[in-house]
Amino acid sequence: MEEVKQFPAVERRRNLAVSFEQREAGEVAVFQELGKALTSSLQLDQVLRTIMEKIDEFLRPDNWSLLLLDQEKQELYFELAVGKASQALKDVRVKVGQGIAGWVAEHGETVVVPDTSKDTRFFSQVDQKTKTETQSIVAVPVKFRDTCLGVIELINCIGPEGFDPRDLKLLEALSDFAAIALENARHVKRIHELTITDDCTSLYNARHMSFILETEIYRSQRYNYEFSLVFIDLDHFKQVNDTHGHLVGSRLLAEIGNSLKARCRLIDFAFRYGGDEFVILLPQTSKENALNVARRLHKLIRGTPWLAPEGLNVRVTPSLGVASYPVDARTKEGLLHLADEAMYLVKNTNRDSVAAANMGILQDTVACPDTIGVFEDEIEIADAAAVKEVEANATERVERRREGA
Repeated sequence: MEEVKQFPAVERRRNLAVSFEQREAGEVAVFQELGKALTSSLQLDQVLRTIMEKIDEFLRPDNWSLLLLDQEKQELYFELAVGKASQALKDVRVKVGQGIAGWVAEHGETVVVPDTSKDTRFFSQVDQKTKTETQSIVAVPVKFRDTCLGVIELINCIGPEGFDPRDLKLLEALSDFAAIALENARHVKRIHELTITDDCTSLYNARHMSFILETEIYRSQRYNYEFSLVFIDLDHFKQVNDTHGHLVGSRLLAEIGNSLKARCRLIDFAFRYGGDEFVILLPQTSKENALNVARRLHKLIRGTPWLAPEGLNVRVTPSLGVASYPVDARTKEGLLHLADEAMYLVKNTNRDSVAAANMGILQDTVACPDTIGVFEDEIEIADAAAVKEVEANATERVERRREGA
């Protein structure tokens, strides 16, 4: 939540000497200024601040706030707050339907409450937290089409003569401008997400990886950090497409991508590099620790029956390559080349294992049929000879287990 300072040059009471014509001209100027702000800037905070200034200038409430709706949690939170209790509102959340603001968000209707003590919808716990006394409230929904995005709430702005209907119309118009600004910001955010996100897996794409990698190199140079890259390629992925079709192949990529992302720390990045290749960027991670991560990911991918809810239980194996900054390379191009080269060292030999730049293939990750386990479902592997070898080994292991029993 942004805490906004008061405007000392603005008088807190309406100047009654202002004529109707002057006020009307001022309101027209407000809408012209807001229109320019909306068309010249995509910065949400700049547009909202302009709206805030005009509410303060024309309506002069003691306190006011802009609450935005968290769609997932169905709660309102304070995005902007003006007044002496604004800091105390930072962590306050109001459920939809709770209090005056919650009622407005739920019903999408404007509410004017001259006396909160006589309105059963009033939620006094906010006053208890902020140690203020709310006597009157004007709340208008911030709506785009039929969707409520938030609520603008003015506190203690109703005098003995009531709240001027013309002021209410102005406030509702300002809320419409706020709704347009919020919706524009949402679209800009969505467009940005589309430019950096892979459609199939919802992971970041290769374009964004290049940007993040450059940023991480700069950060690591400045603070003397290490970081690592893990390249992952799915072995014989074409066989999945040939056997089950490309739609199943796409769903498999998405499921593996989600699983990789779920195992990342908050500071890590997961990318789809292209085709059946993934990249994990591990900030502040040494090469030794990155190799441990690569080992775990290797076991995860080869040991999981993928698309199990669909009854397919597809088995794939991965080839992984690891390179680290600064021990292996200090440039983006150098790191990408070495991690890719390590991965292809695995693919061009026995596949299904992990290699590291300047180290070669890690022998403790070299797969043998015994490590795959005995599966009742189909095992996706390279060719018919390999299938027979796995079946023979699996049968032998089963016989050994029976004899031991």
